[in-house]
This record gives sequence, C-alpha cells and structure tokens, in this order.
Amino acid sequence: MKKIVVIPGDGIGKEVMEAALMVLNALNLDFEYEFAEAGHECFQKYGDTIPEETIKLVKKSDATLFGAVTTVPGEKSAIITLRRELDLFVNLRPVKSLPGVGGLFSGLDFVIVRENTEDLYVGLEEYTSEGAVAKRVITRRACERICKFAFDYALKENRGKVTAVHKANVLKKTDGIFREEFYKVSKDYPGIEAEDFYVDAMAMYLIRKPEDFETIVTTNMFGDILSDEAAALVGGLGVAPSANIGQKTGIFEPVHGSAPKIAGKNIANPTAMILSTTLMLKHLNKNKEATLIEKALKKTLKKGIKTPDLGGKHTTKQMAKAIKKELLKIKNSYSNQG
Repeated sequence: MKKIVVIPGDGIGKEVMEAALMVLNALNLDFEYEFAEAGHECFQKYGDTIPEETIKLVKKSDATLFGAVTTVPGEKSAIITLRRELDLFVNLRPVKSLPGVGGLFSGLDFVIVRENTEDLYVGLEEYTSEGAVAKRVITRRACERICKFAFDYALKENRGKVTAVHKANVLKKTDGIFREEFYKVSKDYPGIEAEDFYVDAMAMYLIRKPEDFETIVTTNMFGDILSDEAAALVGGLGVAPSANIGQKTGIFEPVHGSAPKIAGKNIANPTAMILSTTLMLKHLNKNKEATLIEKALKKTLKKGIKTPDLGGKHTTKQMAKAIKKELLKIKNSYSNQG
C-alpha cells in the first residue's frame, strides 16, 4: 500500500484537490491517504505556514499531493520549505497540448526540467549603501544531478534530444559551470542529442518554434520563467501540472495559485491538479493508470465540458464528474477486452 499525503491548502486548492481525488479514487488503487495542513488558513490556526507535523508526514510518505496555498507576507513558503527539507532537486513541468483549451499551438509535447534547490532562490540578499546585492549559488553537484535526471528522463520517455538553457556568455562562472556539467553528463548518453541555447534565445524559440524541443534542462530562475512562458503556449497555468522530485519521494502540484477571488464559487479549473495526479502515478510506476486519466480528461474536453476559464460553462464538480464518468467507461472497456 502506498502512503499519500494530501495537502489541499487554501482557496481553490481545496476545490481542485477534491475534484482530483474524485477522479483518482475511481481507479480503486491501493492508496492510503493522510490529510495535512499548510498555507494561510494553517497559519491562522497554528501560527505556522507549514507545521512540523506536516513535514514529518510528507517525509514518511511515498508521495504528496499539494493543492495551492495563499502566501503569508513575511512568513516562510510552505512549498519551498518542503522542497528544501526533502531535497526535491527536480521541478518537472510537462508542456502538452490538450483539445479545446485555446492553446497557441497544437501538438506540443515537451518538458522543462528545472533545478529546484539553488540559484538566486537560496535567498542570500543584503542591503548595501547603494541598494542591495543578491548572491547566486550554482554548484557542480546540483548541475550534474539535474542534467543526469534530464537525460535519464529523456531515455525513459523515448525523447531523442536534451536542450540546456543558460546565460554563460554573461554569467561566465555560474552558468559556465552549468554548461560544462551538462556536456560532461551528455557523454554518458551517446544516443541522445545534446544542444544548448542562451536563455534569451530560448524565450524567443519557445514562441517561434516550440515544436523543436523535447526535454529542456535549466537552472532554477530560468526554469521558473520559461516554464510559465511555455504553459501559455498550451492554454495557461490552469492546465499546467508540475512535480517536485527527490531521491526518495515527490510532491505533485498544479502551477496556479490559490485564486482567493474565485474560491468557493465552484468554477476553478481542476485540469492542472488532475494532471499532477498523473505525474504522481507515473512516479509510482503506475503508467497505465496515468494514461487512463489522461485519456478521460481529453475525451471530456473534446465534448466541451470545461470550466469558464477555458471558455466553458461547467462547474469544477461537473467537470470532475464528467472526467470520472469517462474514466470508468475506459476502464470497463479495457476490463472487458481483457
């Protein structure tokens, strides 16, 4: 039995999590769920955005589903705290076209592999007499393991090319190390093409010819920016799932925020959260089940059953129920064939 921690969070996080679990539970998997708290409402109750009890539960789990949380100004980020505590060094952001969601392109299928632990996100800033200075931390160890993950992922997913993104022409030492480690790692994967681009060029190429890319690997800050840009190509953050992966476990979450303005209105788009569950299933080596959910989601979208942000008129729960219905149909047809 797999132990799954569920952190619904705040705002629409609770609504999209409920929708995702409705779909996921239709598979009758051998999962044991344990609910935990984090975020703004948690802070109001306990004075802590991420209690130690939540961290302990996540550390003991096989995987964690994380909804969305509202930031508490001046307090620690729940998700960043978990990434650091569990050394979740990979942020995986698939970019995949879906039917009927209004993306700028069709037929896209690539992934951005973002280093998740260092760069400017270490938070080493200080004021000076002239303003402020931020320290950018790039280590060879972190560069090597994120590049190795990218090549291993490409190999596993039958992707023939890995593209490194950096700014080594300006950041000669930090990004110079990243590029060096990328090409060192690439030598162990002779069957996969390795190339690199400057980040400004990549920002343009993602608009002009995104179909040219399969697996993109980059540093923390560049990955943060490029992955949001890439999400816009396929319909926005409402359809963008993500995974935070380490050596032992992973946290799977939609990219969107808690959207307090629409919370409680039953109109939040559950797509990104549902797709995040498929990333979790793949991480747990349940690829067949992940594929079933993806197929059910696509069938539902093709029928025009979608929330207002996607141009539809359906509620969160209506969309989730429709996906569950399609999932059960597909599942039963497979059972009958077997």
